[in-house]
Amino acid sequence: MPNIVLIVGSGPDAVRCRDWPRTAFSSIVVINNAWRVRPDWDYLIHPDDFPDERLPSDQRSRAASIVKSDAFVPAQNAFGGFVYAGGTMAFTAGYWVLKALRPDVIAFLGCDMIYPNNAPTHFYGFGTADPLRDDLTLRDLEAKSGRLFAKALRYGTVCLNLSNLPESRLAIPRVNLRFIERLSPLRIKALRAMLEGAIDPISIETADTLEAELGYFVEHGRYWEHVSDFDEAALEKIDQRWRSSVGQLPLSVPPSDACWGRSRARKADIVQQERRVGRDVSSHIVEGA
Repeated sequence: MPNIVLIVGSGPDAVRCRDWPRTAFSSIVVINNAWRVRPDWDYLIHPDDFPDERLPSDQRSRAASIVKSDAFVPAQNAFGGFVYAGGTMAFTAGYWVLKALRPDVIAFLGCDMIYPNNAPTHFYGFGTADPLRDDLTLRDLEAKSGRLFAKALRYGTVCLNLSNLPESRLAIPRVNLRFIERLSPLRIKALRAMLEGAIDPISIETADTLEAELGYFVEHGRYWEHVSDFDEAALEKIDQRWRSSVGQLPLSVPPSDACWGRSRARKADIVQQERRVGRDVSSHIVEGA
């Protein structure tokens, strides 16, 4: 069975996974309040300032693992640190899962980082739009998404977005549950090869070089204590390279594309799909299509 990890955030559509079969995923990781969505999560990841009164009070937390900064800071540091990776929990959870669980696939739900003015912002109603705060590491969420996608792919992991909302700033290819359920080791290998053909290795190499040259690494993770040391223009230049690295990713991968058979995946296989992963989605992926 493939190692497929579901990461659930607090976006409005997180509740869609309440009735999803547990057998589709090796592990379920919930962020902050998302432990309320379904009871069978394996890991709850939250920042140290998350209020205790919002944590589960029953026995579930004893059977599962609580992941805090002593675990996720070293994990995110292994991939370059918070300044480059982005200081919000959707990205932090992704890097922690990469390091700790080494999955074949990470499937995100409820991590779109879209906060409408006239509709609920979270599955429980209205909450704080954390990724939209004035933070030097979060000026370009699409670039940070691209960085996570590219880093994960080079680590052997495919990141996918299970959202069916009309917008998402988690700029990675969208799929539906049926796609996930049909994944096999062979199909994941083909999918990985297909997506590797759609990213730009030169942009990735340039971004990695620029990050290394700047050396903006804060080992303890509290990067906000050193904001005055960071060059905003230099970070924007890095973000541009990460955006470019994933500029040719398909917006979504239809369920039928999970059946590539034994033929070798090529970049040409995705030419007819939409070429860019962006904020707006003109047509939603139908669940179970």
